[in-house]
Amino acid sequence: MLENIRLAFQGIWSHMMRSFLTMLGIIIGIASIIAIVSTIKGTSEQIKEDLIGAGSNTVKIYLYDGDNQYDAEYGNSSKTPILTDDVKEEVKDLDHVENATFYYNSTSASIYNNNNSLEGGSVYGIDVNYLATCGYIIQSGRGFVKDDYKNYNKVALIDDNAAQNLFPSQNPVGQTVEINQEPYTIVGVIRQDENYQPTINSIDEYYTYYQSIVGSVMIPDSCWPISFKFDVPQNVIVKADSTDTMSSVGNAAADVLNNLIAALNTDGNTTMKYKADNIMEQVKNMQKLSESTNNQLIWIASISLLVGGIGVMNIMLVSVTERTKEIGLKKAIGARKKTILGQFLTEASVLTSIGGIIGVITGIGLSKVVGKVTGSPTAISVPSIVIAVLFSTVIGVVFGLLPSVKAANLNPIDALRSE
Repeated sequence: MLENIRLAFQGIWSHMMRSFLTMLGIIIGIASIIAIVSTIKGTSEQIKEDLIGAGSNTVKIYLYDGDNQYDAEYGNSSKTPILTDDVKEEVKDLDHVENATFYYNSTSASIYNNNNSLEGGSVYGIDVNYLATCGYIIQSGRGFVKDDYKNYNKVALIDDNAAQNLFPSQNPVGQTVEINQEPYTIVGVIRQDENYQPTINSIDEYYTYYQSIVGSVMIPDSCWPISFKFDVPQNVIVKADSTDTMSSVGNAAADVLNNLIAALNTDGNTTMKYKADNIMEQVKNMQKLSESTNNQLIWIASISLLVGGIGVMNIMLVSVTERTKEIGLKKAIGARKKTILGQFLTEASVLTSIGGIIGVITGIGLSKVVGKVTGSPTAISVPSIVIAVLFSTVIGVVFGLLPSVKAANLNPIDALRSE
């Protein structure tokens, strides 16, 4: 085998231009496929980042009444489940769960600082896990401490968007904000890590994340009844250990919460149910749409591999004709058919493998260039590189088989007589 490989490289080296032109179809085909696959993978990762952020892996779980999200102002508050710390621990103990938080939320509260209003903003009643789960960082001041929860201290955190709207050109820490006519002292300004922020590319996505853009104010969940007189159900955010486990983690956490509802309503007469916001389903649907288009391009690029394979077959037939006397001499001194067959198959495989490796390098470079020129994201797929090189080797075996069989079946006497 090693001798055959040495002879193959010797033959390729002695006819460099011819060998390169033979490999050109393989190079173009492999390079095109690598570039397209890199674009597909890059686009898929970009879709994930746009919808869920690059590193959040968080799933929101809401309480529904029938087909609609539960509205505390118009719903029956006596039937809403109370989520205790024991339930939270049960959720956190689920497989692939890194953290979990229970929180209150209102988008209809009045939020004022003197004449400045945060109209359209959100108020959150958060527990001790909320900031860590949702990727918030203390920008100035401090976060909530245990005494704030225990003593019902009317303190608040605001994000940087709310700080700009409520306290333009001022340091908000130590200032007062009114939430439904109740004063709260701001103890800190927070911001969300960029990895947790979705990218907004359309007006629909803008309205989806409108409240977070306007700004948010957070108070300890123990203080929630001070400003909100009606019972508001707690929603849940669960952080999964990876993007791929988000759907299963969200559904598992929703099952735990729904078991609680079932236990509180033993007669089964309830329409309330917790549902996970399965954003990964949206991701997969968008990825499928992108991939279905690009897969057609892969099939088109594969045609050049077929053309390249035919070129290999053609040049190997020429090589057999040129080396007829050599084949006859080898047979005359005892070379078997399988020896001749192996030699020419190895030469064809080495030829296409080299073409495959050059094609991979070209494809990686091409994907980088396309990414720079068009601004489209790319990501190199290692499995596709390995498959491309192996596939190019298979092309050499398949299209080199006919010439190799022809060489192996040559009559040694006729071969020696040929001119």
